[in-house]
Amino acid sequence: MCFDVDSSPPIASNPHVTVNSQRLTLAAADGNRFAAFLAAPERASGVGVVILPDVRGLHRFYTELGLRFAESGHTALVLDYYGRTAGAGERGDDFPYKEHMARLTPRGLWTDLTAAVSHLRAPEGGACQSLITVGFCLGGRVAILAAAQGYALAGVVGFYCWPAAGRDGAPGPTQRAADLAAPVLALMAGDDPGIPASDVAAFEAALRQAGVDHEVVTYAGAPHSFFDVKQRDFTDASTDAWRRVLAFVQRVSAPPALRGQVA
Repeated sequence: MCFDVDSSPPIASNPHVTVNSQRLTLAAADGNRFAAFLAAPERASGVGVVILPDVRGLHRFYTELGLRFAESGHTALVLDYYGRTAGAGERGDDFPYKEHMARLTPRGLWTDLTAAVSHLRAPEGGACQSLITVGFCLGGRVAILAAAQGYALAGVVGFYCWPAAGRDGAPGPTQRAADLAAPVLALMAGDDPGIPASDVAAFEAALRQAGVDHEVVTYAGAPHSFFDVKQRDFTDASTDAWRRVLAFVQRVSAPPALRGQVA
């Protein structure tokens, strides 16, 4: 399982920062209407973060994560995957996501992500100048592959993202490394039976060969979905991962002349 039902991000809230948030319904180019959540700081950095959830879609774990990004100064938009099959209304913890996940299509995912990216770049989404995708599990794979979709992203971040080819033979991040037109940060779990170390090593080797700006970090002994405050034995990994994400966002969104000066 990718999550605990009542999990929340392992990041303390900052009550001293004003954040405006709202639930949205966005429209994709093919007419699909899907749910999203937008969190914007009062003093925005100009960076937009598209959060691609795990199999739950628009779950409160990810709306809370969007708030944590906004408290760090970055506008965040969380999108839902299941507008085509489940509508754009709010759902409970008993949502049968497996039934809907089985009906996802690459065309639908990319069409909806295009709408999310466009919203963040539009005035109503904050007119964000630099965009970064951050995804988890299923969303981690999509977040990395988004760098090959022509979105002109500043960077992509994948938590425990499956890098190998799909079961249907569809190329994954490893096979498409040469097409990834943005810096990559991959945060992997060392004790993840679904993503063996050999797949992670092959992904890193492909990124290196393709000359992609990248950092692949594996947390020894951490399980899939370690970024969970209930996984108390892995708080060090979660804390380090969040630090790396914020540092990566700062680095890749800095003006080109300053990127070498950003730690």
